[in-house]
Amino acid sequence: MFTQCQPIYARTLAPIQDSPYVKLKYTAEIRCPSHLRALMSAVPTSETVSGNVKTCNFTQQISIPSYLIALAVGNIEGKRVGPRTTVWSEPEVVEKAAWEFQDTELFIKTGEEILTPYVWGVYDLLVLPASFPYGGMENPCLTFVTPSLLAGDRSLVDVVAHEIAHSWMGNLVTSASWEHFWLNEGFTMFIERRIVSRLHGEPARHFSALLGVKALQESVDHYNEIKTPQFCRLVQDLKGCDPDDAFSTVPYEKGFHLLFYLESILGGSEVFDGYLRNHVETFSHKSINSFQFKDNLYAYFEKTFGQEKVDILNTVDWDTWFFASGMPPVENKFDQSLAEACKSLATRWTDYAKNPVPSHNFSEKDISEFSTNQTVVFLETLMTEASSANGVKFSIAVLDTMDSVYKFTVGRNCEIRCRWQELCLASGREVIFPEVVDFVTTMGRMKYVRPLYRALKKCSTAGEKLARETFLKHKGFYHPICAQMVERDLA
Repeated sequence: MFTQCQPIYARTLAPIQDSPYVKLKYTAEIRCPSHLRALMSAVPTSETVSGNVKTCNFTQQISIPSYLIALAVGNIEGKRVGPRTTVWSEPEVVEKAAWEFQDTELFIKTGEEILTPYVWGVYDLLVLPASFPYGGMENPCLTFVTPSLLAGDRSLVDVVAHEIAHSWMGNLVTSASWEHFWLNEGFTMFIERRIVSRLHGEPARHFSALLGVKALQESVDHYNEIKTPQFCRLVQDLKGCDPDDAFSTVPYEKGFHLLFYLESILGGSEVFDGYLRNHVETFSHKSINSFQFKDNLYAYFEKTFGQEKVDILNTVDWDTWFFASGMPPVENKFDQSLAEACKSLATRWTDYAKNPVPSHNFSEKDISEFSTNQTVVFLETLMTEASSANGVKFSIAVLDTMDSVYKFTVGRNCEIRCRWQELCLASGREVIFPEVVDFVTTMGRMKYVRPLYRALKKCSTAGEKLARETFLKHKGFYHPICAQMVERDLA
């Protein structure tokens, strides 16, 4: 079993003030069958066994918001991968998981170089069952992660960089309410990409941001389609709303865009990194809102650089950034170098789709040197083309040819698998139906499950029927948060 307290479910564990505005320390005594292991978002202090009962004690002496209380109990084994990190999972996958997350310490050290020392002592990872609805959950001392990250080539471990960034942004400096959630996720996305830049170069940060633009546009389009564009605001108004209703890429990516924009107009990362450290030092162990963030931003740049930077900040349209729906009011410019090969290949396939012939010059070598993200951009470029009003439509025959060359259908990388299946569904390629059903009934991460159910519903009458039947049959597999969201998507 495992808990998920974010956003407002800690109240089901204990009678506490279940708001990110209130922070607390805690100790816990957990009793479980002696053959199982208990883990928490805290430091273990003792473990005793009496008969078939194991008693485990934990303490968390750094104040945290209630949503970061976490507990997991199960048949769990661990393997040490660094001075501060043990990777925990079911015994069958512990070796695979430990190999995948071998570089965790490097992420932590890089975060410390950008920000401040890591204060939580240990940074353990627990690979949860496939029904876990998120990519990761940043519980202090014990990050929960989805098994969808176990790609076998460490290509998806940037999620761990994201959760590590939460050790500062969210866990130390916390949004005062879910209406200011972007202060957690926008800052965390920004630090994740700064870590990526330090480790892989600035073009890699920009390439990740390009992926984020597409994800943000999809969220904006979805909320417009279901007539709730207010959920595309950076600062939300959630009166009478479940915070989960507003959960999307908006706080992550729109928040990132604001910070990237500020970095670019204020003098680049050399100038902005000092502000990021100041943000952590000023607000650690506190919960803040967007207006406190803005006031401190002004105060730091006025004190450090003088009126010149204040004049620059005064050019920012803060009301539009904070309160307007839709895409960001400023279109940030990103380095396209890592995207050029993907988009060039997408252009070749678009041209081929206009005049498909039996002979072609495509081969598996086209993508053999691509990273996972480059393959994702290639597929997303095709999806954008297919969905635009005057775009080229990809026939079933063209997609059959693509699959025969690149073997996308049999691939197990979850990021590529999801985008390929979305492209097929958008093009009416119903032969993909069994693969979609297999994916959404064996992997409960909402990043994949929700768009695939929506795409299946839109594909055709048969697709809509299959989507509803599949969800009803397998509803018990999904985490309640995921099941609730999918049910609304299919309504």
